[in-house]
Amino acid sequence: MSVPAHYFEQLFKHDDDPWAFRSRWYEKRKRQLLLASLPRQRYQRVFEPACANGELSAGLAERCEYLLCQDLNAKAVTLATERLRPWPNARVAQGSLPGDWPDGEFDLIVLSEIGYYLDPAAWRHVLQLAAASLAADGALLLCHWLHPIEGCPQTGRQVHQLLAERLALHRSLYHEETDFLLECWCAQPCALDLNEACL
Repeated sequence: MSVPAHYFEQLFKHDDDPWAFRSRWYEKRKRQLLLASLPRQRYQRVFEPACANGELSAGLAERCEYLLCQDLNAKAVTLATERLRPWPNARVAQGSLPGDWPDGEFDLIVLSEIGYYLDPAAWRHVLQLAAASLAADGALLLCHWLHPIEGCPQTGRQVHQLLAERLALHRSLYHEETDFLLECWCAQPCALDLNEACL
């Protein structure tokens, strides 16, 4: 992670929900849009780094057989573990990208609100790892805030642009609003169908 760990320690020091994921309508609506953007109803193995307190993770846990969440911050890991207690298929680990990328293959990787905390070189490395870990029918979902964030080496738009330039994936969804950009990229041409599978 290019932004130092103490940045997140300060955020979580006095607040279990520093980005107001639980209370702000903006965050709730964005989370619902993100989950509705997944091209399949169910997934086998899902990886969600930068899970924070696990609000999005709970929605992902309902849609998969196995969910691996990860966060740099120890308090976030504790909060997410508690949030995900009802789902025995979910596990939360402490780690930092790109160095702590997990082993194995995933049919869904969710990179939400993480890219701008990494400098371009580290983000390119994360994208390479994601592409290498993606199942043959897998999907990569990205969602980022579009306004500048003080102290971050990239903007959300730069984060998405690097993916479009670097990875040979097929974009199945592009959704842009004033505040955020949401995209879904698939390892092969991907569409919603009645069988809930990528074609």
